[in-house]
Amino acid sequence: MNKTRKMVITSVIIAISVIGNSLVVIPIGIFKAAPIQHLMNVLTAVWLGPAYAVAAAFLTSLIRNLIGTGTIFAFGGSMIGALFAGLFYVWKKKVAWAALGELIGTGILGAVVSTLIAQLILGKETALVAFLPSFFLSALIGSALAYAILKALKGRNLLGELDNNKMQSKNKGE
Repeated sequence: MNKTRKMVITSVIIAISVIGNSLVVIPIGIFKAAPIQHLMNVLTAVWLGPAYAVAAAFLTSLIRNLIGTGTIFAFGGSMIGALFAGLFYVWKKKVAWAALGELIGTGILGAVVSTLIAQLILGKETALVAFLPSFFLSALIGSALAYAILKALKGRNLLGELDNNKMQSKNKGE
């Protein structure tokens, strides 16, 4: 897949993420889960690799902040999750590992980073328990959805060309 096609796909993913994060919010008790970013992080990590996944997560967070639908906490969580999803997928070459990378990256590490941002940059005394449940639930739902979608595509032999690992192997053989 050439660079232009990857950038177009990334742009579509960013658009879906920006709109989806505004429309799909699941209230779970006192927390809200917004799983679309996590869904798209895993899809992008598998389809395009870690660099494109992190770039898409950053640009989605930036756009959401500029239009007033996101917070500063979106940056750390989404970018770490995208990076881990991509690296885990490159490492193990399994969709489940990409989903796990997103869950660990956003659901745990993103919550820790957001706690630090709240304390250091915003000067607010915030405990990890303020971020961990919503980050973890959002990442869990989004990762599970991505896993289901990718497994369904793979089961129907539709994942092939979009799989970043297969594209890299194919390009090296040319």
